[in-house]
Amino acid sequence: MSEGRWILIVHGGAKTIAPHLYERNRAGCLAAARVGALVLRSGGSAVLAAESAVRRLEDDPVFNAGFGSVLNGDGEVEMDAAIMDGHKLAAGAVAGVRRVRNPISVARALLDEPPVLLAGEGAERFARGQGITLCSPFEMISEDALASEGDGGHDTVGCVAMDVHGRFAAATSTGGLPGKHPGRIGDSPIPGAGLYADDALGGVAFSGDGESILRTMLAAHVMRGLQYGSADRAAAHSLEKLARVGGEAGAIVLARDGGVGIAHNSRHFAMGVHASWLDAPRSGLHRYELEDMLDG
Repeated sequence: MSEGRWILIVHGGAKTIAPHLYERNRAGCLAAARVGALVLRSGGSAVLAAESAVRRLEDDPVFNAGFGSVLNGDGEVEMDAAIMDGHKLAAGAVAGVRRVRNPISVARALLDEPPVLLAGEGAERFARGQGITLCSPFEMISEDALASEGDGGHDTVGCVAMDVHGRFAAATSTGGLPGKHPGRIGDSPIPGAGLYADDALGGVAFSGDGESILRTMLAAHVMRGLQYGSADRAAAHSLEKLARVGGEAGAIVLARDGGVGIAHNSRHFAMGVHASWLDAPRSGLHRYELEDMLDG
């Protein structure tokens, strides 16, 4: 890893994307990459960049996170989010929140607190204590979510970032599965399953079938893989592990040496990337669309 280099990758979900949503997914990922890049370019931390990028995705109703989250079996929004600081090995996560516009920011506020994971009303009470304004649960229901109810075409968003100091962060946010049982929690807020970051190795964020990712603890497998091989191989090997239980997933991985790994077994995987060696953010719906531009 060369001193002063930085990189940020965002994903908008491992899923099948309807053709009429291709450009909205690309545009959303590009916008999030730009937001995170502004932080990193100015010397800001990987944690702030990851939070900022995911907030941008949470505010975009095309993605299943924040405003735009799919509805559970009761017709309500329940959101999960997490962020991890690879320098301190600090993690913050929330699950089943209904009255916050940006769950990732509540998760970040937990990084310096004793609890790692807060759920439901307790997480919302913590948010209010941090000066985060709560909203009505009905304000979190978007027309996009209502229009796509039951089509399965949504998934978790996430980000991995490395700042100019070689510090890493990973972040995830999701509305979960369409029609899920109220109270269901997937892999996204669980360190070692849906995300992980450690400055000694790198960082990873997943998207996909939450129960399958939880059962296989895929983020932990990626971090182990980074001990012995490349980011690319660690990402690919995680999907081999997933095959034991089945399911779709996508991974974005950054290694300590600046190496990048992207893998998915879903039809599409919406991504955006910006790095200090790129003149502008780029986006794609498949891994191969980003491979050439990540060289450097």
